[in-house]
Amino acid sequence: MATKDREGHLRFVTRVYRLRMLGLALGALPVASVLYQVHAGLWLWAVLLLNAFVWPHVAYLQSMRSAKPIQTEYVNLAVDAALGGMWVALMQFNLLPSTLLIAMLAMDRNSAGGWRLMSKSLALLIAVCLATWWLNGFRLQPTTTMLNVIACVPMLAIYPVWLSLVNYALAQRVRQQNRQLDQLNRTDVLTGLCNRSHWLEAADNEWSRYQRNQRPAALIMLDIDGFKLINDRYGHAAGDQLLSDLARLLQRGLREMDTPGRLGGDEFGIVLPETDLERASAVAERIRLLAENSQPQHSGQRIPWTVSLGVAAVDEGIQDVRAWMHQADLALYRAKSQGRNRVSVASGRGGPAKRPTPV
Repeated sequence: MATKDREGHLRFVTRVYRLRMLGLALGALPVASVLYQVHAGLWLWAVLLLNAFVWPHVAYLQSMRSAKPIQTEYVNLAVDAALGGMWVALMQFNLLPSTLLIAMLAMDRNSAGGWRLMSKSLALLIAVCLATWWLNGFRLQPTTTMLNVIACVPMLAIYPVWLSLVNYALAQRVRQQNRQLDQLNRTDVLTGLCNRSHWLEAADNEWSRYQRNQRPAALIMLDIDGFKLINDRYGHAAGDQLLSDLARLLQRGLREMDTPGRLGGDEFGIVLPETDLERASAVAERIRLLAENSQPQHSGQRIPWTVSLGVAAVDEGIQDVRAWMHQADLALYRAKSQGRNRVSVASGRGGPAKRPTPV
């Protein structure tokens, strides 16, 4: 069994253990009230004490030491159900205590394993209950006294509240895990930036907003100059470090509302809401300078690097987000062809990229 799976199973065992300790201790009170009324023998009192205060620890140790803790714990849950059926018969079907034990057991099993576990547990409870009733001479005394009612109050008041708190904590953990999973699905593992699909979603949202409200927005496409040569000369570990360095540089040089993303390889993109072409060009130039002036090192060796950037603002001549990206790509290619380490700006209305001014 994988370590992670086993840890999850052991957490389940621990959660059931705590509920079992509380439930059996509280459940012993109504059972004891009935045993007192029917003048039960000492052996039954001994069985009740063992069930309420020894069995939870025995079950816990069995599951924790088992090679398959989850399967062992399900066996323990079946034992709980069987014992519950036994006590219902031995209480001679005293109405309130019996109903309370069955209801709480059903609630607990539904919480632990859903309808399937609950139905199996109830079927076992009924079978053992009928067998015990037969062995006990079919004794029936359903009348509930005030003593029985008082003995049931702690379980009625405490156990459902505790169970709801446990389920709430579990639901919170599930929501947190779902948020983390959603974040992983949207994030590039190496750089921590948006992945391509999430970045395209952000770009599409800005293009749609422009179509509705004519609000300005711009895209910046960039990559590392000579990245393949850097990989060949310094190794892929150095290349990965540069990608991470560039991601941190983008996060440091952008606003919170901007969306940087890694689109693949050494290709990055930035969505700039509420930004015209002039402002976007200034942002791109600042990023270029930050990269040029940084001093990344790998294994004690300085790696010279620069980036090239293409900028395109959204306008009426751009039909969709792909066309918008294409304009920024054209500007980036222009920057590459003009000597790299520079910013190139696409012309408006979906036209060709303007010739950049060398930096």
